[in-house]
Amino acid sequence: VMGSYGIGVERNMAASVEANHDDKGIIWPMSIAPYHVIVTLVRVDDTTMQAGESIHDDLTANGIEVLLDDRDERPGVKFNDAELIGVPLRVTVGPRGLGNGIVELLDRRSGESIEIILDDVVPTITRLVAASV
Repeated sequence: VMGSYGIGVERNMAASVEANHDDKGIIWPMSIAPYHVIVTLVRVDDTTMQAGESIHDDLTANGIEVLLDDRDERPGVKFNDAELIGVPLRVTVGPRGLGNGIVELLDRRSGESIEIILDDVVPTITRLVAASV
């Protein structure tokens, strides 16, 4: 009789998915998430693209794994895809918020959504990622 009782990468990932999900999909723990943050552009134009790329580049420079969703899709499609992928934090960049100098930050695990000013995006996310890793 043979058996395999080793703990492999696949088993660890499966156990993590089983322990970290909701009805919308996976919620990766920050320590093993392929991306810590997804920056979602609500309406892709020059203004949102520039702001989104700036947030992406600044977070990346701080060691944060970032995915920029600049696809020409409806916001709901982008939000659903982000939930299915399991990215723990979502930054939503849209023309209405940018007009007021703010973006939306969603914590996928808690479901809490806050509006933060552009200058606070990088320090806030850097702090959240560091506290969760």
